Amino acid sequence: MKLKPGKREQIFPLPVALISTISKNGVRNVAPWSNITPILRPLEEVILASWIKRDTLMNIRETGEFVINIPRAGMEEAVMVCSRNYPPEVDEFEMAGLKTRPSEKVKVPGVEGCIAWAECILVEEILREKFSLIIGKVVNLEVDDDFFDEEGKMDFEKAKPLSCILGPKGLTFTCPGSTGKSADYSEMFLGGKGS
Repeated sequence: MKLKPGKREQIFPLPVALISTISKNGVRNVAPWSNITPILRPLEEVILASWIKRDTLMNIRETGEFVINIPRAGMEEAVMVCSRNYPPEVDEFEMAGLKTRPSEKVKVPGVEGCIAWAECILVEEILREKFSLIIGKVVNLEVDDDFFDEEGKMDFEKAKPLSCILGPKGLTFTCPGSTGKSADYSEMFLGGKGS
C-alpha cells in the first residue's frame, strides 16, 4: 500500500512533550509538542519544528527561553487541554490545572508532575515559508528521581513517558515498552568498541 501525503504521519511513533513558555507580558503558556528531537548526543541542543502562527513560537522569539517537559501516562487530559487554540492572553497552566515547577536557569517555569525538565535558551531560528525550526541549548536538565537510577538511566516501564501515533481522525496515546532486547553501544562498531 502506498500512503498519500496526508497519511504519512502515521508511520512515526512520536514523543509527547509539553513546551512551557512565558510571553513578554508574563502570560504562561503550555503546548504539547511532538516535532522535537535532540541534535545528536549528548543532549546539548534540541530542535523543534513549529507552525508560524503559534503562541509558543512567539514567546520563544520574544524571551529566548523555554522548558521541555516530559509528561507521563496519566497526563493525557492535561495535554489535550493544552492543545486547544486559546488566545495569547489565556494562562494555559490554569486552564489545564497544571502546577508550576521552578526552573533554575531560565525564568520560564516547568510543569510539575512530569518526569524530566530541560531548560533551554534560543540559539537559532531557521525560518521557512510555512514553518520555523527552533534550535535551543539545554542549560539545565533535571529528572524525577523516582524514575531514574543513580547513573541517570530511566526506568521507562515505571515512568511511562507519553508518545503518540497520529491517525486519520486523531491520535492515540502510547508509551514505550521493552522488546526484551538490550544492546551495548559497542555493538555498533564493526571492529569492537571505538574502532
